[in-house]
Amino acid sequence: MSEIKKAIQRRKKVLQGVIVSDKMEKTAVALVKRTVQHPLYKRTVKRSKKYKIHDEQNTCRIGDHVRLIECKPISKDKCWRLLDVIRKAV
Repeated sequence: MSEIKKAIQRRKKVLQGVIVSDKMEKTAVALVKRTVQHPLYKRTVKRSKKYKIHDEQNTCRIGDHVRLIECKPISKDKCWRLLDVIRKAV
């Protein structure tokens, strides 16, 4: 069974983002963008957040589109890991 299906069964969150930094060892920073509705004005607003992800083989490069999966805390800031690379940067 694929890892995405297992994540759905365990109700782990899966996000998509773009790598913005890969200068650390076994760690990359992914920017995840989402749209939400403003509670008062009902306008669609763009929100973004950076997540530190665990990248065991250091395969991510800046600009790669990746899929992240929630996991147990690895360090103070890391509780996401790399699931797969959707599209490599040019």
